[in-house]
Amino acid sequence: MKQLRLPLSEADIADLHAGDGVLLTGTIYTARDCAHRRLFELLDADMPLPVDLKTTYIYYAGPCPAPAGKACGSCGPTTSARMNAFAPRLLDLGLLGMIGKGEMSEETRAALVRNKKVYFAAIGGAGAQYAACIKKSALVTFPDLYSEAIYRFDVENFPAVVAIDAQGRSVYDRD
Repeated sequence: MKQLRLPLSEADIADLHAGDGVLLTGTIYTARDCAHRRLFELLDADMPLPVDLKTTYIYYAGPCPAPAGKACGSCGPTTSARMNAFAPRLLDLGLLGMIGKGEMSEETRAALVRNKKVYFAAIGGAGAQYAACIKKSALVTFPDLYSEAIYRFDVENFPAVVAIDAQGRSVYDRD
């Protein structure tokens, strides 16, 4: 397992290959379908975003409420393919990368290569394990979306796999 600190350097990204296991430490933001739609409404209206894409990794997840003494409740990944309509544009605008579950489109893969970014896969069904890696959580915006709001997480040793690397190689290729 490679231990990585976010944000990743160009050297870190160049050293990652599809299938590499990683432990991520740093800041990530949650955003699911509804939050992505809101971000696009802001972009289309030429309004500022509530997060700086150039410092942001998006975790496709909706956290459960935090139990007493915890930063977050269960917080497993959601299906990344639902964000295919959004990911290429966000990557082109500077998004640093994404974490989710499952395959993404060829358009998203091309945007990752074009922007020299990485898509990480998290393990479905491991929401409690991921919650244990979340050391601090804060609501950022869209509170009316509840678990689909955007949250900022400080994570430590968050396990993932490089699903699509910056060269476009994917763990989901079937050749």
